[in-house]
Amino acid sequence: MSAPLLEIDDLHVHFPMRGGFLSRDRRVVHAVSGVSLTLNEGECLSIVGESGCGKSTTALTVMGLQEPTSGAVRFRGQPITGPGAPGRMARARIAQMVFQDPYASLNPRQTVYQSLAGPLRLHGRGSRAEIDARVAEIMRHVGLTPEQAGRYPHEFSGGQRQRIGIARALILDPELIVLDEPVSALDVSIRAQIINLLLDLQERLSLSYIMISHDLGVVEHMSDRVAVMYFGQIVEIGPWDAIFAKPTHPYTRKLISTIPDPDAILHKGAAEALPKAEPPPGYAFYPQNIERPDIYTPPEPSELIEIGAGHFVRCQPVGARAMMAGV
Repeated sequence: MSAPLLEIDDLHVHFPMRGGFLSRDRRVVHAVSGVSLTLNEGECLSIVGESGCGKSTTALTVMGLQEPTSGAVRFRGQPITGPGAPGRMARARIAQMVFQDPYASLNPRQTVYQSLAGPLRLHGRGSRAEIDARVAEIMRHVGLTPEQAGRYPHEFSGGQRQRIGIARALILDPELIVLDEPVSALDVSIRAQIINLLLDLQERLSLSYIMISHDLGVVEHMSDRVAVMYFGQIVEIGPWDAIFAKPTHPYTRKLISTIPDPDAILHKGAAEALPKAEPPPGYAFYPQNIERPDIYTPPEPSELIEIGAGHFVRCQPVGARAMMAGV
């Protein structure tokens, strides 16, 4: 198997906090605690979890917009964080982001052409004619016409603005695209169009995606693998079908149970409960009644163990001596 495109190794991101104006009490928010992930070429890896779990901080660290406290992020085996990391210009050619709000992410005073041509000029990517040709090409890729490049963002609908945001992310030919809730701000009627566009671009341009989302319907439709994040830690990761069909960690099960079930709505009591997952011998999963941990306290030692092909769950080891004795 070829080496991963992207590797996140034991990533920690901490934010120091003060207790008050005159207080000497300094606390640390453990936003990301020991996250390790890999992304293969042509893959879509989704990171899901509730607000504040650290998924966006992880994505910003990958983009180079947030420095890690410790750990490493490597692209094709080369570090892109810490000493010796590439500069902002080089990093922009590696990874780009599609933001949640398509209007706020565009400069209202710039035409679409100016927004798309600016990065090409900054990176010295060709003559004026070559830049014009590249802008026209990328406009067609996202389902817009070159003639629309002379318009301003307010002249487009929400779905069209998101297409422009996708075009801007693709203009420098990056290999990695971070999708930050790419359809959550759009009307339901056009979400499917943008999702299909992203899937089509992924296949045609050989793109790799890291998607941050809380919409499990979108995650199920787009993802190859899913990582479930809970208060700074990955608690379960695996192929999308394993996560949705056999959620094992209690927090994952709670997330999956929030997906609306039409059968349960139309026929009360017809929906079956999620199958009970048995923990591996010698391990105890976190309790079923998930409690919100203290964000100022480092998480207790635990580890990800494999319970299926590529399916890992975070557990707290118990009875280590008994396990070693073969009990």
